[in-house]
Amino acid sequence: MQNAGFLGQFRVQRQKMDRARILIVDDHEIFRKGLHSLLKSRAEFQICGEAANGLEAVERAKEILPDVVLMDIGMPQMDGWRATRIIRSDIPNSRVLILSQHDSPQMLSAALKAGASAYVTKSQVSRCLLAALEAVVDGRSFSWNAEETGESGRRSRNGAEIKAD
Repeated sequence: MQNAGFLGQFRVQRQKMDRARILIVDDHEIFRKGLHSLLKSRAEFQICGEAANGLEAVERAKEILPDVVLMDIGMPQMDGWRATRIIRSDIPNSRVLILSQHDSPQMLSAALKAGASAYVTKSQVSRCLLAALEAVVDGRSFSWNAEETGESGRRSRNGAEIKAD
């Protein structure tokens, strides 16, 4: 992308002034609508789109350039891992927060390897989603089961370090 430097500076300045733009991606409509309902009342967030699979997520993200993508993993047509890698490669200023039903160190590691900034299990959404979104919007990484390790990063329950982007 030729204007990546300029666009990156513009996006950082815009983020400080405006609400964070969020794309919600999940193949279960009821879950998407629930997230939409939870976040739409928050002044700091703007829901700018939804997608039902990874392929739609990539297409929508390229159109609307969200600040944060809330991404499910297991979806038809293209899974969340591949969609995350593509979005982070093609739209580096868009951060991805993975929402998964799986609570395992391997899934957390896979999320970070795919380029996600955060990982929250769906069972922890009501407790952790807002904190995770704040962290991601501020450019920090987040894991629902992380413990603070100081300024350099966080450590998950299993001891794996989670570094800020």
